[in-house]
Amino acid sequence: MMTSIMQDKKNIHSRSSRITVRIMAVAFWLLVWQIGSMWLGQEILLASPVSVVRKLSDLLVTQEFWKSVWFSFGRIIGGFLSALAIGTLLAILSYRFGWVKILFHPLVTAVKSTPVASFIILCLIWIPSRNLAVFISFLIVFPVIYANLLEGLQRTDEQLLEMADVFSIGKVKRALYIYLPQVLPYLLTACSLGLGLCWKAGTAAEVIGVPEGSIGEKLYHAKIYLNTPDLFAWTLVIITISFLFEKCFLWGLGRIIQWIERT
Repeated sequence: MMTSIMQDKKNIHSRSSRITVRIMAVAFWLLVWQIGSMWLGQEILLASPVSVVRKLSDLLVTQEFWKSVWFSFGRIIGGFLSALAIGTLLAILSYRFGWVKILFHPLVTAVKSTPVASFIILCLIWIPSRNLAVFISFLIVFPVIYANLLEGLQRTDEQLLEMADVFSIGKVKRALYIYLPQVLPYLLTACSLGLGLCWKAGTAAEVIGVPEGSIGEKLYHAKIYLNTPDLFAWTLVIITISFLFEKCFLWGLGRIIQWIERT
């Protein structure tokens, strides 16, 4: 009992130390940012953290701000979830059927190698700008999900699969107790990478397509009118939403997997 209490105290102290170090790191770079802004002395070149926070506080109380956030959030995350579903399905089919893997290999390679800007400009010919972020987010995240899950499935321990064949273990139990533990690290890595990429690609699509009412439109107008505080404020909004959704999504995914393993 005493050992357990001591261990809990050590874990709490370790977490507290990590949080403190991270806060100090953020404070350091904010200080560097403030000094750089003061040294330049021109907000149009580098807005100060104070002016950005002030601008952000002005935006938060407007209805237009929340409409833009929801507009972009729904489309970019919709693209990510579509890529997750289709990428998972095709990875399973590619693992199960060799011809599916051969068929999709050139497509996945081409998508990974083609610049995002090229896709955006090409897709603007066929897709309305309002829905462009959905498709671009899907297109950029799909290869990440597909390749990572396929790699995880291919690395499944063959001896465990042979044992499952010997003891006639059903497909459901085989998926839960053999494939899932093997694929889980690859899935979490793919989702973490994909969530960051989908916001970068989706926002870039909005900046080029300039759909009305999107975050990308706000960034575009901030650039046109050289409104640097606006530009930094909206960029901070994108970073915050991406970070929070990634943490919530990965936490929820972990809880779902734990529940599946217990049943």
